Amino acid sequence: MGTALVYHEDMTATRLLWDDPECEIECPERLTAALDALRQHGLEERCQRLSACEASEEELGLVHSPEYIALVQKTQTLDEEELHALSKQYDAVYFHPDTYHCARLAAGAALQLVDAVLTGAVQNGLALVRPPGHHSQRAAANGFCVFNNVAIAAKYAKQKYGLQRILIVDWDVHHGQGIQYIFNDDPSVLYFSWHRYEHGSFWPFLPESDADAVGQGQGRGFTVNLPWNQVGMGNADYLAAFLHVLLPLAFEFDPELVLVSAGFDSAIGDPEGQMQATPECFAHLTRLLQVLAGGQICAVLEGGYHLESLAQSVCMMVQTLLGDPTPPLLGLMVPCQSALESIQSVRTAQTPHWTSLQQNVAPVLSPSTQSPEGRSLPLLGESPTCAVAEDSLSHLLDRLCLHPPSPVCTAVASTVPGAALALPPGVLHKEGSVLREETEAWARLHKSRFQDEDLAALGKTLCLLDGILDGQIRSAIATTSAPATAATLDVLIQRCLAHRAQRLLCVALGQLDRPLDLADDGRILWLNIRGQEAAIWSMFHFSTPQPQTTGGFLSLILGLVLPLAYGFQPDMVLMALGPTHGLQNAQAALLTAMLRSPVGGRILAVVEEESILQLERTLAQALHGETPPSLGPFSMASPVEIQALTFLKAQLKARWKLLQVAAPPPQP
Repeated sequence: MGTALVYHEDMTATRLLWDDPECEIECPERLTAALDALRQHGLEERCQRLSACEASEEELGLVHSPEYIALVQKTQTLDEEELHALSKQYDAVYFHPDTYHCARLAAGAALQLVDAVLTGAVQNGLALVRPPGHHSQRAAANGFCVFNNVAIAAKYAKQKYGLQRILIVDWDVHHGQGIQYIFNDDPSVLYFSWHRYEHGSFWPFLPESDADAVGQGQGRGFTVNLPWNQVGMGNADYLAAFLHVLLPLAFEFDPELVLVSAGFDSAIGDPEGQMQATPECFAHLTRLLQVLAGGQICAVLEGGYHLESLAQSVCMMVQTLLGDPTPPLLGLMVPCQSALESIQSVRTAQTPHWTSLQQNVAPVLSPSTQSPEGRSLPLLGESPTCAVAEDSLSHLLDRLCLHPPSPVCTAVASTVPGAALALPPGVLHKEGSVLREETEAWARLHKSRFQDEDLAALGKTLCLLDGILDGQIRSAIATTSAPATAATLDVLIQRCLAHRAQRLLCVALGQLDRPLDLADDGRILWLNIRGQEAAIWSMFHFSTPQPQTTGGFLSLILGLVLPLAYGFQPDMVLMALGPTHGLQNAQAALLTAMLRSPVGGRILAVVEEESILQLERTLAQALHGETPPSLGPFSMASPVEIQALTFLKAQLKARWKLLQVAAPPPQP
């Protein structure tokens, strides 16, 4: 349905009129730099552009008091001296004669975006606004914020559209205490914020920014604070926070709308945040949120004060909202100890309120940073300061993948009559095949047991694989007979290695045995999800039982599959659904959709013929970027499921650091 971009050039009108080093970073160039980058990379023209309109006083009154609205309105007639005097009554705020107009436009832009998404005019969007909003309170400006744009949008969505579950994700580097205060006792809004805290010594210096602030009354558990107690948090730390805190709660909450307080002062190079997350990290965070709420995401700009880092991060988010493949995520996926301590503290504080955290599949890991191969695994973000040289930062930002991506194309090749008749729009049905002689050679070379009738399907599957490896298509679905599924997967693995694929993730579902000659050299990560006990053959080859509960399935995806996939950083995914795979459509769609992010969508799914009529459209929709359907009511993982995951995590912890959800114990 498209992506909206809401903006108005009038929001560049406000500027600091006096000397104030604290406030001078909130400048008009923040918007112009972001918009220029969107235009430069052809992203603005791909969005549905909406010109922001002012929010009405009634709409502002959903959050703010009449007296405060009237006070801000009066700033239009004040002179510079009066504006300066009024500004000093608040913390880190400046007023300008155009503040009231700009702040109404900012709030109005958020409301227009909510309307566009909830009426189905677009799927998602970004409101590019200033002043920001998440610090402002019912009767007070605070931290550059005048009206609380995201809080107003949430109240508006509840009032106008009757929504009962709204998720607010605040990834700005400052705590959005204004949003927290407004929804502190409201169980219809789940508010998640990570923020630089440093044990209360970083602005806004509030004890209620710590992990033990979980809301009040009926809202207990619906405020989730993840305080960062040191600077330098990087991609692995942010990803761990999503996988081990936000997403488990979000799936259990099952939101109808996701609002993002999109502050990019949490990106590398920003003088406020002093963090190390690279812009492409925000593409991955956005992609992970797109599996929620039917993909209905409304992002509203908050902070971001390094102009180039801000602009590139905005572009990365918009690319992802548009459906473009996620670029590779840089760096070793090793969360630092301080991040793990914060994750552990918030999980401890929230466990009484969330069934998904009571499943207790979170072993404390050893402090070893040695891989089984003996290579050191440096911890990212451990230094007490984030010293990023400006020339190094510019070099990093220059090489980002902001050029037009390869076509986002999903192809299907099926030998089952009628299987491709109900494919979603944009999915191609391909008839191509590699030469029969080549197909036969691969079948003989790998001693696979193919019948003559299997060779046609194998040839089509190899053709699809070549298309992915060559960049002609992004993802694909192929069929095979049940007896030939394991053999087909074996051939595909060897063909990928022959094409010099560096790392290959194989996810086999059902009764598919691990190839006996499967290399254990770190190039192939093999995970079998089947109805048997957990087993480990090496740090790269293992199996796990298939969960039967929603809680168990989500724990498998968020607590095992995705941490392994991100830690392994594969070139592509081979997914095989073999005999008795047992996946329901919603489960297959979610697994497929979640695996798209670590590999930029490069997935080849092989499905046995008996299942293809049931699963082909589901898989094609997920590969093509459609939001997977809900898994249904949340149910707690069974003791058997918990035991299997706990066993696997305990055995794999030495190699796969992103499995960690708790800090190692201090050394004596």
